[in-house]
Amino acid sequence: MKEPPEPGLEKRVDNFTLGEGVLPASFKVLYDSDQEKETLLVDFGASAIGRVAPVDSGFWWIILLRSYIKRTRDYALLDRPEVQNGMKLILKLCLSDGFDTFPTLLCADGCSMIDRRMGIYGYPIEIQALFYFALRCAKQMLKPELDGKEFIERIEKRITALSYHIQTYYWLDFTQLNNIYRYKTEEYSHTAVNKFNVIPESIPDWVFDFMPLRGGYLIGNVSPARMDFRWFLVGNCVAILSSLVTPAQATAIMDLVEERWEDLIGEMPLKITYPALEGHEWRLVTGFDPKNTRWSYHNGGSWPMLLWLLSAACIKVGRPQIAKRAIEQAEQRLSKDGWPEYYDGKTGRYVGKQARKYQTWSIAGYLVAKMMVENPSNLLMISLEEDKKIAKSRLTRSHSTSF
Repeated sequence: MKEPPEPGLEKRVDNFTLGEGVLPASFKVLYDSDQEKETLLVDFGASAIGRVAPVDSGFWWIILLRSYIKRTRDYALLDRPEVQNGMKLILKLCLSDGFDTFPTLLCADGCSMIDRRMGIYGYPIEIQALFYFALRCAKQMLKPELDGKEFIERIEKRITALSYHIQTYYWLDFTQLNNIYRYKTEEYSHTAVNKFNVIPESIPDWVFDFMPLRGGYLIGNVSPARMDFRWFLVGNCVAILSSLVTPAQATAIMDLVEERWEDLIGEMPLKITYPALEGHEWRLVTGFDPKNTRWSYHNGGSWPMLLWLLSAACIKVGRPQIAKRAIEQAEQRLSKDGWPEYYDGKTGRYVGKQARKYQTWSIAGYLVAKMMVENPSNLLMISLEEDKKIAKSRLTRSHSTSF
């Protein structure tokens, strides 16, 4: 009889095998006191909230791999076959042909940092920005030998289509909001303006008051007959760092943060999403989730860990004063409160009701933010510069890896 695999070594959920290239949702270190040996137990979603495999972990692996190589110049690691193959397995999963007609990546609820049901199913901006970021990083690191050249060509085509799609259909400012407000519906053919058949009456009332005359942002989701107008910080900041948005759009995002400081920063930076789901909408979208009540956790909670992302985006846009102000505000309470995971309340005044304290990522997020503001050159470890020739997918690639 065939011996069953060790727990966590096979990527299976209810006897369904996940594709190669899915990275774990989390790790646990088990210590065997008899053998005095540590074992790494990985979870691909079989033990996660909602049993959803993560989409973002593979993208972060590629992004951080580039940062590590850029910092250490450890090209020997990058040249290792298993590292090159690891990137290809992740890319193969997300670049595969299917039924989708959009260049964005179709995702389930709970597939990212927001790992509970929050109505982000479809094409959430966080995943699209990370997808784009990872594609551009992989393009720099993949070797053209064997099938590497084919992957590079597929990446070039995808990032061209993806950047156009996000910049065009996810972007919202005062002018675009007014355009959507006046949309006609049931438009057919390639001349349609309302390509996704969004009903103007579906625009939530809060958007009209939230949208300033100066500023704009990438909305949370776009799919047939649906636009999620919520603000998601991770997606917008990653879009700036990866140059997914244009320089003008990046500036407008910073303008919005300044114009809506009390809403997005409040007393404790930073709102992961805005606004919170409440009442019937909360019950319908979250399934009565007791952790994601209004202005808590992922539903409008404030996460100090995100300070580093905001700081990096601010520095890239040339607005470090925004980052300094947010950091100084956080410093007044973070250490005193014991470095909690998140804060609750409309302005982030209260330590989260289920927030764990002395969280590594809360401390690390603050430290990285401080280091970037004090020495902006540290931004080069993570940021990608604007590529004005990105639309020209026929560009030839050098055999040497350049960063």
